[in-house]
Amino acid sequence: MSNQSITKQFIKYVTQNIFGMLGVSCYIIVDTFFIAKAAGADGITVLNLVLPIYSIIFAVGSMIGVGSAIRFAILRAQGERESDYYFSNAIFFVWLIGILGTLAGVFIPDKIIAPMGGDAGIVALGTGYARTFLLFTPFFMMNYVVSSFVRNDNDPGAAMVGTLAGSLSNILFDYIFMFPLKMGLTGAALATAASPILSILICSTHFLKKGNTIPFRLCVPSLRRLWQACQLGVSAFVGEISSGITTMLFNFLILGLVGNVGVAAYGVIANYALVVMAIFNGVAQGSQPLISACYGKGDTRAVSKILRLGICTAVGIAAVVLVASYVFTDPLIALFNSEKSVELAAYARTGMHLYFIGFLFAAVNVVGSGFLSATERAREAFGISVMRGFVAIAVCSVVLARVMGLNGVWLSFPAAELLTAMVLGTVLLSRIRYSRMERR
Repeated sequence: MSNQSITKQFIKYVTQNIFGMLGVSCYIIVDTFFIAKAAGADGITVLNLVLPIYSIIFAVGSMIGVGSAIRFAILRAQGERESDYYFSNAIFFVWLIGILGTLAGVFIPDKIIAPMGGDAGIVALGTGYARTFLLFTPFFMMNYVVSSFVRNDNDPGAAMVGTLAGSLSNILFDYIFMFPLKMGLTGAALATAASPILSILICSTHFLKKGNTIPFRLCVPSLRRLWQACQLGVSAFVGEISSGITTMLFNFLILGLVGNVGVAAYGVIANYALVVMAIFNGVAQGSQPLISACYGKGDTRAVSKILRLGICTAVGIAAVVLVASYVFTDPLIALFNSEKSVELAAYARTGMHLYFIGFLFAAVNVVGSGFLSATERAREAFGISVMRGFVAIAVCSVVLARVMGLNGVWLSFPAAELLTAMVLGTVLLSRIRYSRMERR
C-alpha cells in the first residue's frame, strides 16, 4: 500500500469515526445539560455517581466487540476460515453477560448505586435512573459488537451514521421525556437506553449490502474464541472502564475534601473529559481496522505510518482542546451551572485548567494502546492499560490529594497519563526498532 493510499484511507476511517464519536459527545453534553436544568446540582451528582456503572457495561461490551472484530480482521487478512465464527460468538456472550445487568436493574438497582458514595437522598434520587438503564444492558453491549464488526468490514460510514443517529435520538428523547412528559431522571435514562437500539438497527443494514463479508455461523459458543478476543480487546476495556474507576475514586476523594458541591464540579469536568476521550477513541478505532489489515498482510511500513498519523492527530486535537478550555472556561462551566453556584464554578474552573493538561499525554496512550491490541501485542497492551487505568491513577490521586488537597486530585490525571506515556513510549520504540531489524 502506497503512502498516499495509506493517508487517504486513514483520513477516511478516522474522520468518520471522529464524527461518530462527536455525536456521542454531543449527546453526553446535552444529556448533562438537560439533567442540570431538570434536577440541578443533585442531578449532576447522581449522573456522576452512576458513570462508573455505565463504564463497566461499556467496557465489557467494548472488550468483547472490539477484540472479536480485531481477531476477525487479522484472520480474514490471513485467509483463515476461523474468522467466520467470531461474530456469532461475540453476540452470544454479550447477551449472556448483559442479561445479568438486566436482572440487577430489576431486583437491586439501589444496592448497586449505594456503594458509589452518595448520601441517602442522592441514592433515592438515582435509583430509578439506574434501574432504567440497567434493563437495557444487553443492547449497550451488543452495539459495540455490531459497530466494531461493520467498521472492520470496510464500512465505517454505516458505523458513523448508526452512532450519530443513536446520539441524536438520545437528545430528542431527552427533551421529550424530561420536560413535556416530566419523567425527570428516569426519562433521561430511558432516552439513553433508546440510543444503542437505533444504532444497532442502522448498522445492521450493512448485512444486507453486497459488500458484507461478516457471516453469522450457528455454532457452539467457544470460551477459547472469547478469551482470544478479550486479549485483544483489553485496551478497549480499560479505556472504557478507566473513566469509571477514575470517577469513582475522585468522587470518594472529593466528597471527603469538599462535599457534594465538589462532586458536582467534577461532574462538569468529567462530562467534558468523556467528550475528549471519545474523540481519542475515535482516532484509535478508526486506525485499528487499517492497522490490523496491514499487520495481517505483514506490511510493517504501513503499520508504522498509521501509528504515527494516529498519534499526531490525537495530540493535535488535545492541544486544541487545552487551549479552548482556557479561553472558554467560564461559558463551558456556566452551561451546567443552572443554579449559578459560585462555589461550584470556582472548583470547576481550577479543576478544568489542571485536569485538562493530561489530555496531551492521554492522546498518546489511547492511540498507542489501541495499536498494541491491533497488532496482537496483548501482553503489552494489557500492561499499559492496567497501569493507565488502575495503578497510576490510583497512586497519583491518593498521594497528591493528601499532599495538595483538591488541586492534587485535579493534577493526578495529568501525572498518571504522563507516567503511562513514558512507559508506552519505551514499548513502542522497542517494537519499531525490532520491526526494522526484522525487515533487514
